[in-house]
Amino acid sequence: MKSNVWNTAALPLVLLYVLHVSALPDTITIGGIFGSQDERQKIAFRYAVEAVNRDRSILSGSRLIGEEIELSNDDSFHASKKVCGLLRRGVAAIFGPQSEDTANHVQSICDTLEVPHIEMRWDYKLTRADYSINLYPHPSSLGKAYHSVLLTLGWKKFVILYEDNESLVRMQDLLKERDFLPIVRQLQETQPNDYRPLLKEIKRAQITNLVIDVSAEKLPIVLRQAAQIGLMTEYHHYFITSLDFHLIDLEDIKYGGTNISALQLINPWSPELLQVVEGWRLGELRFSRLHPQELMKMTTEAALMYDAVQLFARALANLDRANTVDIGPLYCEGDKPWQHGNSLINFMKWYSSRPPNENSYPPPINTPYRTSYNYSMPRRNPSVMEIAAQIFGLTGLIKFDAQGFRTEFQLNIVEMDQKETLKKVGTWTLYGGANYTRNQVEESDAVDTKLMNKTIIVTTALASPYTMLAENSTALLGNDRFEGFCVDLVLEIAKLKKFNVTFQLVADGAYGSKNEEGEWNGMIRELLDHRADMGIVDFTITFEREEAVDFSMPFMNLGISIIYKKPQKKAPSLFSFASPFSLDVWIYMATAYLGVSVLLFILARMAPDEWDCPYPCIEEPEELENSFTLPDCLWFMIGTFLCQGADIAPRAVSTRIVAGIWWFFTLIMISSYTANLAAFLTVERMDAPITGAEDLAKQTKIKYGSKAGGSTYGFFKESNIETYKKMWTAMSNARPTVFTKSNDEGVQRVSKANGAYAFLMESSSIEYEVERRCDLMPIGGLLDSKSYGIALPPKSPYTGAISSAILRLKENGKIHELKKKWWKEKRGGGRCKTGPAPPPSAELGLANVGGVFVVVTAGSVIAVFVACCEFFWKARKLATYEGASFSKELMEEIRFSLSFGENEKPVRKSPGSARPTDTDSSTIYSQSYGYTGSKK
Repeated sequence: MKSNVWNTAALPLVLLYVLHVSALPDTITIGGIFGSQDERQKIAFRYAVEAVNRDRSILSGSRLIGEEIELSNDDSFHASKKVCGLLRRGVAAIFGPQSEDTANHVQSICDTLEVPHIEMRWDYKLTRADYSINLYPHPSSLGKAYHSVLLTLGWKKFVILYEDNESLVRMQDLLKERDFLPIVRQLQETQPNDYRPLLKEIKRAQITNLVIDVSAEKLPIVLRQAAQIGLMTEYHHYFITSLDFHLIDLEDIKYGGTNISALQLINPWSPELLQVVEGWRLGELRFSRLHPQELMKMTTEAALMYDAVQLFARALANLDRANTVDIGPLYCEGDKPWQHGNSLINFMKWYSSRPPNENSYPPPINTPYRTSYNYSMPRRNPSVMEIAAQIFGLTGLIKFDAQGFRTEFQLNIVEMDQKETLKKVGTWTLYGGANYTRNQVEESDAVDTKLMNKTIIVTTALASPYTMLAENSTALLGNDRFEGFCVDLVLEIAKLKKFNVTFQLVADGAYGSKNEEGEWNGMIRELLDHRADMGIVDFTITFEREEAVDFSMPFMNLGISIIYKKPQKKAPSLFSFASPFSLDVWIYMATAYLGVSVLLFILARMAPDEWDCPYPCIEEPEELENSFTLPDCLWFMIGTFLCQGADIAPRAVSTRIVAGIWWFFTLIMISSYTANLAAFLTVERMDAPITGAEDLAKQTKIKYGSKAGGSTYGFFKESNIETYKKMWTAMSNARPTVFTKSNDEGVQRVSKANGAYAFLMESSSIEYEVERRCDLMPIGGLLDSKSYGIALPPKSPYTGAISSAILRLKENGKIHELKKKWWKEKRGGGRCKTGPAPPPSAELGLANVGGVFVVVTAGSVIAVFVACCEFFWKARKLATYEGASFSKELMEEIRFSLSFGENEKPVRKSPGSARPTDTDSSTIYSQSYGYTGSKK
């Protein structure tokens, strides 16, 4: 054994005791007690003694001799006799045995005679005898290691398969953890070495995480039978508590791709350990002792035996430097103990259990070893002397706590890698917990490597255009039978990840839904039973499905919509010419026409300029007429409105304002009517009775439904929105049923129902159908938002790899190309493509032309104001020329204007003055009721 295996305190301790001369005997005997099955421990004991004798830096003047005793595991009587025989010959320490019953008797004798008893077995006791040490890791620390690793792995629900009650002691931390939901099952045999019934029960429970705590002898049998019943696939994860898992033959299970994790106290592939094992092999050949190849593998107990002998030898050497040590015979019948036993056991404990804050060196000779150390105190970096005092063996750092338990040690976390061999992926320590050294890139690469050249079984169902039977005149086999968007998508993923694909149709044609007993059917059932590795079709990701299986990232986003029969062309109406304007606009136009006509009539009577001589040849007329009678005003307005003109024209400013505003109104209204009438005549009008889900919910004439058991069915069933709850009630109570077995059946029903049935399904499927069925159309928008994804069995190791492949295909536009191919091009795609349909023309309402009416009203107000000004001004002029008061003339003019039956008025001249000539600024006329001038 090379000296670099052991990092010891030889140098500082030699300097401390350099003046002391070794007084050890030339030969030192140690005893090893073994059972009939402890052949490896016996070999380790033998060659550990030989390694100490070769290393002259340990016991330079003495030589170890190992006495081997073989006992039956339950033969306590002979064990006592043989141990007493060893003690009579003089031994410095007793090693072993592994059997608990025998070990208790040996320990009792060693305690009585104060002989160090060194054990290497699993022991759950909470106390240690004063003269006993055990190099095997304490169960409390092992339980913490199991707990930490499973927490890091993210396990919650798992099965603990144990062999005996000792296993439950090791599993205490797992059973107490609140975040864990363990199911505990004891390994039971219905026939010798037959555990299949129990394993089948675990398989039926669909639990994929298993903790196996059985002996190393039974572990290969359990794993082999688990593989036989299909319980060791890539979807199962095993955690093995045995520290000797590296000795298990993985030939029967290595091709299943099962995830297996375990803990190791030793590194079976380290150069130091391999060198020790090679020394065993050569030594046994030298003495012609032939052993099976299996015995030439290092076990944890054998490595502990090797380390125990090394620890004893170094402690004895250092005890010799501090005191003269003699070894003599001891008698079980006597009461005289070995005087150096207490010091030797203290040296062994002190070597490996010095607290970080203790600065003293070897404990006092012949005093009990008692160390009081508070482990809650802050840890500090050890000193140089403390580091020198540490011992590292084949099982790592050998260190005991204050009670003499080996609680601080390092375990290697190993997993079966893609090459089906065990690989170190992390470590566990008492204070650091589980620490995985692999990174995300390494994990992804490992999954990609496991996927490479693997045949993945893909379950699917027939649904256009996702998965369809290929159209061919000859019979096709294998994957050639299928085509479609999902088929091409899976093949593209397989090309990226370099795996093979086998497509198979689900037996019942269902996607996956729960029955009343909570059992799944369809594709999800296939995935849960691991009869398929992937499931793909127009598979909607729902909460309920996500709870049962894993989903990749979505490859398509969509929502629920309505497909409905295209309505027939609307029959032309007899009065379709009135369609451009709404009824309100027509009423307002008629009101405006009457109002403006009456206003023109009134203003024409008020305006002086509208009174004129009907006969232009008479120079001095006795009477004046007004051309704008009420019938004439109505005729003038209708003529100008219809752009035909009239034989009269306004003269006054106020009446001309009214006429101008009406002509502007007419221009706008006629232009709007003409433009909208052209649109109504060119665009086909469809009579659609519904425009969305709200319309469906409000009526009872049109029936509507969805695919039974699908995601749309579940959406309405679970919805809390009032509209959708009302729709669900109508659908569930409808007789005959409005639900269909497939989307194709629903589309066919819509096509044949001639407007009496609407079907609810995903918008992507509707888009596909309306590209090929010109008699159908989508109605309304999306009722929700959902996604399609690829389903995988729960805890599938391939979920991340499939998701990354989908993301890559999205980024490079491949998924968009596939959708365009199967929606727009293949299988009759684009048949109904006629270009974008013109938007339907809507009748013009008051909101569209209301501003024109405002302009007419404003213009009328202005005209009234101007007419009043003209009226007042003329009344003032008359009062001036007549020499009368303004108020009197104003009242006379008002009375005459309000006498609507009079359309002629006499000319009144001012007394004693000449009649105004035509060259005057204005001709002054007077209007008065009761004027009795003669007519000419």
